[in-house]
Amino acid sequence: MSADQTKTSARVEKLLQSMTPAEKIGQLIQYFYFQLPPDGDDSTLPPGQIQAVEQALASGRAGSLLFVTDPATTNRLQREAIAGNPHGIPLLFGFDVIHGLRTIFPVPIAMAASWSPELIEQAQTVAAREARAVGIHWAFAPMLDIARDPRWGRIIEGAGEDPYLGAAVAAAQVRGFQGPHLGADEHIIAGPKHFAGYGAALGGRDYDEVDLSDQEFWNTYLPPFKAAIDAGAGNVMSAYMDLNGVPATGNRWLLHEVLREALGFEGFVVSDANSARDLETHHYAADLTDAGVKALTAGLDLEMAIHDPAYAHLDEALADGRVDLERIDTSVRRLLNAKEALGLLDNPFVDEQAAQTVLADPAHRDAAREAAESSAVLLRNEGGLLPLTVVPDGSNDVVRSIAVLGQMADSKRDTLGPWIFDYDLDETVTILDGIRSYANGLDTPVEVTYAPGAPSPIRLFPSMFDMWGDGSKTDENFDAQAELLRAVDAATAADVAVVVVGERQDMIGEGASRSSLDLPGEQLALLQAVVATGTPTVVVLMSGRPLDLRWAEENVPSILQVWYPGTRGGDAVANLLFGQAVPGGKLPFSWPRHVGQVPIHYAHTRSHDPVKQDRRYWDEESTPLYPFGHGLSYASFSYSNLTVSAASVGRDESLTVSVDVTNTSGHDGDEVAQLYLHQRYGTSSRPVRLLKGFRRLSLAAGQTERVEFTLGAEERRYWSAATRDWVLDATAFDVWVGGNSNADLHAEFSVTA
Repeated sequence: MSADQTKTSARVEKLLQSMTPAEKIGQLIQYFYFQLPPDGDDSTLPPGQIQAVEQALASGRAGSLLFVTDPATTNRLQREAIAGNPHGIPLLFGFDVIHGLRTIFPVPIAMAASWSPELIEQAQTVAAREARAVGIHWAFAPMLDIARDPRWGRIIEGAGEDPYLGAAVAAAQVRGFQGPHLGADEHIIAGPKHFAGYGAALGGRDYDEVDLSDQEFWNTYLPPFKAAIDAGAGNVMSAYMDLNGVPATGNRWLLHEVLREALGFEGFVVSDANSARDLETHHYAADLTDAGVKALTAGLDLEMAIHDPAYAHLDEALADGRVDLERIDTSVRRLLNAKEALGLLDNPFVDEQAAQTVLADPAHRDAAREAAESSAVLLRNEGGLLPLTVVPDGSNDVVRSIAVLGQMADSKRDTLGPWIFDYDLDETVTILDGIRSYANGLDTPVEVTYAPGAPSPIRLFPSMFDMWGDGSKTDENFDAQAELLRAVDAATAADVAVVVVGERQDMIGEGASRSSLDLPGEQLALLQAVVATGTPTVVVLMSGRPLDLRWAEENVPSILQVWYPGTRGGDAVANLLFGQAVPGGKLPFSWPRHVGQVPIHYAHTRSHDPVKQDRRYWDEESTPLYPFGHGLSYASFSYSNLTVSAASVGRDESLTVSVDVTNTSGHDGDEVAQLYLHQRYGTSSRPVRLLKGFRRLSLAAGQTERVEFTLGAEERRYWSAATRDWVLDATAFDVWVGGNSNADLHAEFSVTA
């Protein structure tokens, strides 16, 4: 269960009873405090924004701020807030700690590709430690939206298409952020978002409406939130969009009946930025006062507002009886309990000198490198081109020269990925840096040449985050044709070409949906020209969504998906290319062949004509290019001796599925054993396969490990539209275990009434 922020301490209750209605309403407002970089342009801010915040602090009319990462500024603002509040109530500082603060880890979709909850928990523990050190108390993360349309830019922030994997990742992130309990030392509040269904935006268009069936809502989109709440998440963020015609931030059924009653959430609910104000924009509320009333009545506790909050108008609504003080007290109580749990009522300030020591901890950078190595997915490796042989081993030609090609290979900002604001570019290791460093450290150095090859495209529309310096910049002196020829010459002269392609970091994320999954700009032309030289070619892909790799799959021997690998990404990629690390990541989504297949996911229902289910298009296969859970290794693995502990069990009973996983190669490596379940008949027709168990294994060459999975009532339970409730059917089940969703090692069992 989540931390109980409805039950309250005597201290908080006494404080609450001493506050005036105006002071209580002030606690329900969170303001943006834009802390721009030195060269930032404040012309993008609403007029008088910073002055308005300072005034709210001085009058005790603000309970929380966001976007402050400088410890000295945090302490100054905290002093102002305490001085301005008659009761000395401190601020709660929130921030977008998505995949690291100063130490940047791989983007969330990459971490999900590790299929390692332990690794994910470790990463968010580091992020929490850095955040708390600078005075951040709460992260607007993890993002738990299931995403089955890769055109949607925010696919990069989640765990992909599957609710079971998404739930495991959600719980791990909450444990990492919060530690063993809310208020644990060097930890912060986790804020799962966006509740709920935001990832199902029509057409993959960010912020667009969502139209979800009940069974999809309960069975697919809610499990990650349930897992986060069960793990103790202290906060939940409401979503922007209309859900089935009712805006999520003003949807009482969603925020009360589902979130609090069905899922048992007891923490505080915050709006996404301006989404309470936007109830008026949606044409759902008559004005800002009505918007505040509808949001509060629906169950929203804290309004995040860039300017002119709807909750600032609650005084008027309280005076005319549209809201009552008891409802306001409930939300204030939850927020005060969170501040008490964090220790802020006794010690609201941060040690400014100690913060710098935490931010500079080299162990954090090592953790980021290990995470990047573990999350990379080897999509293709025909002929065993990877790992590159740079030391004679008697089996492969030795590589003595490498051409590294592509602008993104030498782009520090793109190596880090989107959704970061307090990074350090100077310490970021690009892929080119990592390859050069490794090559130069060999006893017999390997020559590394570099050419950018093809220009990266510029966004058609400016990024909403350009004020933080994240926007693309063009080089007017870039001669595309000359650079392409230079790249071809470099590839021709080299033993191996490493071509780094993908999307610039500002081409994905919030406000960055795409209508195409093509490789941007002239990258495909670069790749084709390099392959035409005859030089063995490796594609290193930097992206947060699947891109169209049909040509590469047919013509390039090796393809390594490294996502946006973070602060030490270049070192990790070099280790993977040269075999110092072995790829073990698996795809957290099905990889479409073409955008015309979207959405495509493995957990579809069985058609009335299943023979033709893979041939729905006359001009393209209906199967993905790479299945969900796919990922190769320099090692090879086999599955055998699949057993089920019982041929039949009762509805509430469990059974054990066991399998031998063997490393059949001469390489040590990691494999993710995956269990899929199918219910043959029952109250509803069920998907052809559903992931219901996984385990990442590290196996030495030749090693066999017996893996066990437990299948109980929770793994078989589902919500049915036939009964409008959760059901457990007495029926027959199929089980498959293997290395991806196409696993063919099969067993079966039945459940009796």
